[in-house]
Amino acid sequence: MKQKFGKNERLCDPRLIGKLFKRGSSDVQTFYLFPFRVLYIYDKESTQKYPQVLFSVSKKQFKKAVDRNLVRRRCREAYRLHKELLIASSAGAPPSYIAFLYLAKEITTYDVIEQAMKQTLKKMGKTPPAP
Repeated sequence: MKQKFGKNERLCDPRLIGKLFKRGSSDVQTFYLFPFRVLYIYDKESTQKYPQVLFSVSKKQFKKAVDRNLVRRRCREAYRLHKELLIASSAGAPPSYIAFLYLAKEITTYDVIEQAMKQTLKKMGKTPPAP
């Protein structure tokens, strides 16, 4: 199994990002697990094995781009190494689009991010899609 995180797994389409962050949408499911707030959508038409993913770090919390990039890089690496947990633990198809919002006030170590990512992916895999 190759552990890649290619361009086709990155969420770049502004329409889909807007759909994820639309307030009051019944399609979007969300939960909080420190240090992440996770938003995700199930799409029946999606044929990809892995979901498209977005990582966001607040500019208000981390003023320097270097710090935001460090946190984002750690999150991407943790996801890349453990994304199989999402596929293995999901009863049906995994979510099609996922946004990870990093909400901690300070930079956490990679170990903390990795443990949180594992728990997040397992929780998403167990949550059934909304009817």
